[in-house]
Amino acid sequence: MPSSLQLQRIYNTTTTNTDYSYQKRSNNNVCTIIPPPLGLPENIKHHHTHMITSKQSSSTVIQTISAPISIVWSIIRNFENPQIYKHFIKSCHVIHGDGAVGSLREVHVISGLPAVSSIERLDILDEECHVIGFSVVGGDHRLNNYRSVTTLHTTDTGNGTVVVESYVVDVPEGNTKEETCGFANTIVTCNLHSLAKIAENLTNK
Repeated sequence: MPSSLQLQRIYNTTTTNTDYSYQKRSNNNVCTIIPPPLGLPENIKHHHTHMITSKQSSSTVIQTISAPISIVWSIIRNFENPQIYKHFIKSCHVIHGDGAVGSLREVHVISGLPAVSSIERLDILDEECHVIGFSVVGGDHRLNNYRSVTTLHTTDTGNGTVVVESYVVDVPEGNTKEETCGFANTIVTCNLHSLAKIAENLTNK
């Protein structure tokens, strides 16, 4: 996918590529079940288990943050203002709803990306389990049928947060799965790195 962006290696961030382990047929199409990364808590595994077709791609990015889960969640759960930590977003406004599940936002991205705008629907908002998910339902971009889910859980030491973000997206015609994931992973990784910096700065104030 045309872009000047390159996937960055960021400390404490890992990317899990698709694992084509289980396949089944649905409507004469082969669908692949993508299992969640190893080591996730049982209560969030199903959020990161995805079924994709041969024309879709999926990946997972994991970021460890030295900040309590309450601070990280207060930033990431703000559907109305994703540009707090997503620096590729120029502006955002809610066009339907009040920030609850089913709300729609219109996002405009910075220049230099193969996109102009995106209309996104809030699909999941679980305050207790710290889960948020959205899907792209319109706009001027190439990431069709993009849907993402992000979960938070505490680190083994109990004083940090593990952010897990996984997604599924259609592979644009003329691109490979690897190119599509490479572009999407770049964006997600940069977003989570920004999230970590902001949350850690707030923690250390």
